[in-house]
Amino acid sequence: MKPGSSPTSTGQATLQQRFLRIKSNRVFEALVISIIVLSALLIGARTYQIDPTWSKVLTVLDYSVTLFFLTEISIRFWAEDNKRNFFKSGWNIFDTLIVLISIIPMSSGDLALLGRLIRIFRVLRMISIIPELRILLNSLLRALPQLGYVVILMFIIFYIYAALGSTFFHNINQQLWGDISISLLTLFRVMTFEDWTDVMYETMAVYPLSWTYYLSFIFFTAFAFLNMVIGIVVNVMEEENRKAYAEAHQDDPTLSDVMAELQDLKRRIKNSTP
Repeated sequence: MKPGSSPTSTGQATLQQRFLRIKSNRVFEALVISIIVLSALLIGARTYQIDPTWSKVLTVLDYSVTLFFLTEISIRFWAEDNKRNFFKSGWNIFDTLIVLISIIPMSSGDLALLGRLIRIFRVLRMISIIPELRILLNSLLRALPQLGYVVILMFIIFYIYAALGSTFFHNINQQLWGDISISLLTLFRVMTFEDWTDVMYETMAVYPLSWTYYLSFIFFTAFAFLNMVIGIVVNVMEEENRKAYAEAHQDDPTLSDVMAELQDLKRRIKNSTP
């Protein structure tokens, strides 16, 4: 026992170290991921018409999963040196809310529906467990501001082409080109390549050169803008990976630190030489 430390504080530190070892254990992490997958399978199983006996089995398994998640979140909480830091992470707050709401008994109709919805969101805990998924989600969230400008530009292109289509093709097919809102839906169908050639051939029977309208639209939306979106997301993901690597190796010595140690070692050898 260290001088000035009480048996209680020493016992708490030992217990915290045990929880930390469990939290960092690869087997425990794999077990948590397996239970999350099991939770997702239980949710899917409840969408089928099953025998009442199996329904009771699913209920017992669901309560067991909830109890495991409560134990797991408690281990992660007590493994923290400073308990306040645990709630500085948004993912920890999310996990805690999901677990706490899951243990609330909800037997009535609306509350039971809310309980099932909360249990569906337990699958999202996979993101908080796997660092690679967190990096991917953070990349998507960070890319949203830049993607917003791409969406605005794409809407402008959509609107121009919808106005042109409604002007020239409304007499050909009112169901596809009757007004600008319907034309926008038709263009979305064209962009997703859902039987778009049928739409094109119908207008080409009246306007033989209307194929240029469709091909230019597909080039702007399905090719150019899609590549812009991919480029933005990939760029942000590279930044997130660099940031995660820097945080993981922030305690590693830098090149300047190594050079300084070498210079200090040379100086000591020189001073010790007679």
